[in-house]
Amino acid sequence: MRISSVGTAYPPHRYPQAEISQALLERWAGKLEEPRLLTRLHANCGVEFRNLALPLEDYPKLVGFGQTNSAWITAAVELGELAVTRALDRVGITAADVSAIFFASVTGIASPTIDARLINRMPFPVNVKRTPIFGLGCVAGAAGVARAADYVRAFPKEIALLLSVELCSLTWQDDDQSVANLISTGLFADGAAAVLIAGAESKLAAPTIPSPKILATRSTFYRNTEHVMGWDIGDLGFKIVLSPDVPKIVHENFLGNVTGFLTDHQLTQADISSYIFHSGGPKVLEAMETSLSLPPNALAPSWKSLREVGNLSAASVLAVLEDFLTIHPGAPGTYSILAAMGPAFCSELVLLQW
Repeated sequence: MRISSVGTAYPPHRYPQAEISQALLERWAGKLEEPRLLTRLHANCGVEFRNLALPLEDYPKLVGFGQTNSAWITAAVELGELAVTRALDRVGITAADVSAIFFASVTGIASPTIDARLINRMPFPVNVKRTPIFGLGCVAGAAGVARAADYVRAFPKEIALLLSVELCSLTWQDDDQSVANLISTGLFADGAAAVLIAGAESKLAAPTIPSPKILATRSTFYRNTEHVMGWDIGDLGFKIVLSPDVPKIVHENFLGNVTGFLTDHQLTQADISSYIFHSGGPKVLEAMETSLSLPPNALAPSWKSLREVGNLSAASVLAVLEDFLTIHPGAPGTYSILAAMGPAFCSELVLLQW
């Protein structure tokens, strides 16, 4: 089984970070005790540009969770279809070749889910199996790859699709001027990513483009850390929970997770040629680099993704993965680790071989 293709899609409304910060300063005029705090926090997010689901001037027009979530559904379907189409076109197959869809998002809700709506727009088989995933947050990109790999391990003749659409700008809260929300509005962004995971006996088993094998996966749950990251969901929608303890948890756990995972597969860090990590933010990336004693530029594609498109929640690690498949593939036989962390708090590791 292998990762055959990745396709990404971003909304057309692209802004420099400073322009978004200024728009929020104007929107929240009179609500911020110290307006310069927002500007400073946004400047420290490591983000230079972001794509947003709507034009900046349209956000104040959304009233209540219902309108916001309706906007999420409309944009998620459009972006999701584009990302899936790009992933399919890259390897010359169609939606009719897909046997299972895993859909991950944590920025909106829909029933029927976004994947169901896409089946009505694209030629997926009517008996395609669907697994919507909600609540995993940033870790869902790596976890979705792992769960799709579990599927094609059981059904080696089939191809699974993972789609993540995250529209973080549609969770902005006008009545929350906490530091967590100020950071969130400067760090998280909008985008979609689709990944094709092919069974060992499927039509994509013999790749014509760089396509790493999935050798193993590992989920790790950190008990009693649910206060670290997630949502408080109320009448106005999703209110961010984001603790400054996230880098501390990375420092305390990540090295042991990676070392134990590799040891179980008779490998060490010296065997890993590249790291495909979720672009969680400067402090998270720095914690990953420090905890694993990585050399300079080991996470350059993750830092690049953070600068150019922001933190896309679950879609971030998949956007970084696209960079590796199209620009920085590993040499044949070399190993990579794909990793993300998210609410619970938890981590997901995927061992790849090129």
